[in-house]
Amino acid sequence: MRAKRGVRRGFGVLLALTLTLTASTARGAGAGAAPPAEPAAPDAPPPPAIARAWPVGTRPLVLRAWEPPPSPYARGHRGVDLAAASGAPVRTVAAGRVHFAGRVAGRGVVSVELSGTGTPPLRTTYEPVTAAVEKGTEVAAGEVVGTLEPGSGHCATPCLHWGLLRGDTYLDPLTLLPPWLLHRGPSRLLPVLGVPLPEPLHARAGRIGSRRRLSPVHRATPSPQLCP
Repeated sequence: MRAKRGVRRGFGVLLALTLTLTASTARGAGAGAAPPAEPAAPDAPPPPAIARAWPVGTRPLVLRAWEPPPSPYARGHRGVDLAAASGAPVRTVAAGRVHFAGRVAGRGVVSVELSGTGTPPLRTTYEPVTAAVEKGTEVAAGEVVGTLEPGSGHCATPCLHWGLLRGDTYLDPLTLLPPWLLHRGPSRLLPVLGVPLPEPLHARAGRIGSRRRLSPVHRATPSPQLCP
């Protein structure tokens, strides 16, 4: 009888210990589990179209557009890639102050805080670029801030990676370009108002001929005869 009671008591202790270990393991797994991915930031209003120039060229080819990632750690394309030749001058698209000029992971980077764009200010980035400016330099729109370095493997051909941020949020840099700059085509000659059109050549030639026909004919006046 006593033996049976001992067996039952031992079984109860073992069951309680098993349940305790199971609960502890579950709590430990929950505590050590990776936190859920941080959701993407809500869509912000588009930046003001304050750019006055493209970073390179006059209307460069966009090799890869901006592809916002669904979360801060997800894959995407945080900027645009513009085709350009190595050594091409790189310009700031709008006036501001150089926020950074140096090398990051072996690549030259220039970053410019744009003036009058709120708090935190908009910040453009250009890479790979050999900087021609220093941190704190005030730059005007279209001012050269460096030259494009040879291909760094980001593109199959030489390109400039142009980025835009507000704080830690990446934005589409093409939204800085006003429509007249973003969609500008080849130059065209416009008519000049208030200036008379030139006279056709055949009309001018006929008018000159009629003047010649109406002009007096100069005849030779006979000299007086001398009397013998």
